[in-house]
Amino acid sequence: MPIIDMPLEELKAFQGRNPCPEDMDRFWEDAIAEMKSVDAAVELIPARFTTPFADCFDLWFTGVRGARIHAKFLRPKSLNGKAPAILQFHGYTGNCGDWVSKLSYVAAGFMVAALDCRGQGGLSEDAGGVKGNTHNGHIIRGLDDKPENMLMRQIYLDSAQLAGIVMGMEDVDETRVAAMGGSQGGALTIACSSLEPRICRLAPMFPFLCDYKRVWEMDLAKDAYQEIRTFFRMFDPRHEREDAIFEQLGYIDLQHLSKRIRGEVLMAVGLMDTICPPSSQFAMYNRITAKKQIVLYPDYGHEGLPDFDDITYGFMSELLS
Repeated sequence: MPIIDMPLEELKAFQGRNPCPEDMDRFWEDAIAEMKSVDAAVELIPARFTTPFADCFDLWFTGVRGARIHAKFLRPKSLNGKAPAILQFHGYTGNCGDWVSKLSYVAAGFMVAALDCRGQGGLSEDAGGVKGNTHNGHIIRGLDDKPENMLMRQIYLDSAQLAGIVMGMEDVDETRVAAMGGSQGGALTIACSSLEPRICRLAPMFPFLCDYKRVWEMDLAKDAYQEIRTFFRMFDPRHEREDAIFEQLGYIDLQHLSKRIRGEVLMAVGLMDTICPPSSQFAMYNRITAKKQIVLYPDYGHEGLPDFDDITYGFMSELLS
């Protein structure tokens, strides 16, 4: 089999390259405290989209630093007691997708909440000095500022805050809330489950935002990671600050957060992935101490993975029994 990264046995043992800041745990405990101090001012507004078996809402809440965050929220019209819920997260620069794409889970009996990441292709705003979207450059946004001002920190917190809002709903069983997504959506599945460890199941597919240093050393700071190369070219062309830059990126490196996960993990990796290289994903996965399994696609890259949606559906459906 051709490889673009390490042999599989090395991947299974890989512990990552990006440095971890010494105050990583304190940094995120402070961030969670800030998130919990926010008055979320939650609004549920009936959506124009309707279907006979689901109630559909635009859910709005205030996240850290005052940004107004949007999610699509759907619930079955017929409930028998408290229901499980699934949080869905989208790819980089995208949005939470069409209502129809969530209906299979609602029909099965799940609540579904799908986040629009702040400043990207949906309705959530980036309140960092300008209303509306900023669309791209979110990994490096705030990299020349204090770590607590990095935009990805705030996006990670939005995912956890949404989880807490859903768990607090009177008709949701907070012990049966799960998360899923691919690429950036896989990354936010990891981030959400790390910062809100009550998430009981998570299904990340080829997660982004893992082991930036490894991505750099593989000369894959392009495509989704292009902005890291752009940052060096524009703001540190002689790499005089390289160590400090990667250490700051360590605060939003999911390999250093994933040890906090308590829910059961089902993860998919394409071993020919040149967008989010397998070693970067394994660096994160190998640090998870919770129950976990990985589904490998030897000939696939950063693309649709056959049957994984079906496998995920079966994994999540166990929460219905």
